[in-house]
Amino acid sequence: MARESQEIRSAQSAAERRAAVERRTRTLRALLYGSFRPRRRDSRRDKDVGFAAVDWHQSRWLAVALLIVIFSCADAFFTLTLLDDGAYEANPFMATLLDGAPHWFALAKIGLTSVGVILLTVVARTRAFGRVPVGFVLYAVLLGYATLVAYEYWLCDHPALGP
Repeated sequence: MARESQEIRSAQSAAERRAAVERRTRTLRALLYGSFRPRRRDSRRDKDVGFAAVDWHQSRWLAVALLIVIFSCADAFFTLTLLDDGAYEANPFMATLLDGAPHWFALAKIGLTSVGVILLTVVARTRAFGRVPVGFVLYAVLLGYATLVAYEYWLCDHPALGP
């Protein structure tokens, strides 16, 4: 009987120690801490499927992210070049930025792309809408930017055929 009461008190004290803030619920802190001190390459439990369960990402995502940002820079350059040749910006949000100064356009374009790529890289192991791997989305964005930059390069090379 004494042993049972001791086990109950031990379980209660363990429960009281765990009553503090649950560290696994602080996602932003885990992401920031894991960015500078990565250590978890795989999830520890089968139930850990969230994006904070892993803080060490594969190097291929760095390569894909860098290529997307480089293509975004090239897209901004070609857009400004084509605008000087008489083209117009089809994106209404970016067109309003172009009314100001071109450097605000380039900064917004590259900044928004970079933030989006960082967020997609953080969740690269998860599935979007429960079906599509986010890594596939990153590859699709890379392919889209590569196609866009190739088209803009072609337009710069053939100004009479472009807009």
